[in-house]
Amino acid sequence: MSQPVNLQYAVDYALTVPDDARRTLARGWLWLGLLALIGSGVFSVLLVLSRTPVLQNLLPLADFFHVALVVHVDLSVLVWFISQAGMLWSINSSTRALLLAKTALWLCASGAVLLSLAPFFGWGEAIMANYIPVLNGPLFLSGLVLFATGFALLVLRSLVLAPILGRRFDAGGALRFGLNASVVSAAVALLAFGWSYAAVPDSLSGKAYYEILFWGGGHALQFTWTLLMLVAWLWLTSAIGARVPLSPRIALLMFLLALLCVFVTPYAYLAYPIASVEHRNLLTWAMRFGGGLAILPMSLAVLVALSPVSELSKLPEQSRPLRAALISSVLLFAVGGMIGIFISGSNVKIPAHYHGSIVGVTLALMGLAYHLLPRLGYAAPSGRLATLQPYLYGAGQLMHIVGLVWSGGYGVQRKVGGADQVLRGAGEIAGMGLMGLGGLIAIIGGLLFVIVMLRAMLAPANPASSQGST
Repeated sequence: MSQPVNLQYAVDYALTVPDDARRTLARGWLWLGLLALIGSGVFSVLLVLSRTPVLQNLLPLADFFHVALVVHVDLSVLVWFISQAGMLWSINSSTRALLLAKTALWLCASGAVLLSLAPFFGWGEAIMANYIPVLNGPLFLSGLVLFATGFALLVLRSLVLAPILGRRFDAGGALRFGLNASVVSAAVALLAFGWSYAAVPDSLSGKAYYEILFWGGGHALQFTWTLLMLVAWLWLTSAIGARVPLSPRIALLMFLLALLCVFVTPYAYLAYPIASVEHRNLLTWAMRFGGGLAILPMSLAVLVALSPVSELSKLPEQSRPLRAALISSVLLFAVGGMIGIFISGSNVKIPAHYHGSIVGVTLALMGLAYHLLPRLGYAAPSGRLATLQPYLYGAGQLMHIVGLVWSGGYGVQRKVGGADQVLRGAGEIAGMGLMGLGGLIAIIGGLLFVIVMLRAMLAPANPASSQGST
């Protein structure tokens, strides 16, 4: 076991998982998220094949690519992230309004099922809107409305039942503040979605309509994901025996900084028409500036805490997957952030940027899911496979991102597949080939996560392990 960092404010960040109805709710959200990743993995295989040189010729290209991309993105980002938020918010709430909590879960689950089935029952036009791409057909849109309704109920309950923090609080209180802040940013996102729906010009349709509809709320949701990632970073760092060199009050300040810029969102709606360039630019600026305020110091604190935890052989077996997920998360998120600085034009550098950022959040939540398994009454993830999985998934995604950046330098356009990519030279083909290879490795890493999770969740339950556990 590693020695604690010898700093005055090195503290343990963790929350106790209650052994009551909240744990049951958390288990339900965890299952929904895992099933969403399974569905997303099926579509991601088809998606990567549709953009990989030579292999792409075996598939029905453009339409197939776009349909697969829509469902893959919505399951792997929207449904997975909201499911993990539901798990953490359930742990952070009280036992009141349980019927509302169960209704939210079942609505989200029903919506996710419809989203997944839509491609097989006349999917409609695939519209590659930012943040929430859609299949413009009745089945998919009905699923999206069901899922949004469940999410709204989840946010409402979590907001009303959020724990009240006093003047004096410990590291656990700081984590609760971070989770409360993520609920607030989610509420702002829902407000933005509703505002856009009411204000979007009637003359718009297709991609222009959905782009404006989801732009404001989609930007606000990024603050929610960032806050959840920061909570996961602190929690995982303490879980592996490292000590974070941040006092609870400084950690609270970081969460507050990560939240503040989300309130630019309602100002943007009041100041500019939602279809204006000024509206879009202001929201983009708020997301870029607001996220970095907290992420850089928080990531540095995590790296300082991790520095003594250098020898894997000294870590308990259950801590090794957590360390792997934490290191991979920080690295991928940093790479995605650096790529974002150098984006120009509309090419595949843009998906390289958000793949890094989104995968950074995903890895943090994967690691936290590993940590919470025994605290939710399941077996702990064990074996070399559990430790290999985050590294393999992260390495594949890093190759995927490098390939996209490489190809973006040649001007390869985003959101196209097959012959529409117009790969002329050896450099462009090599870049997209690296992207395809990295994507396939990442798919294997994602599959391993599902296998590790299912192996633990389907093993004989161990309810005693969660008693008073952090």
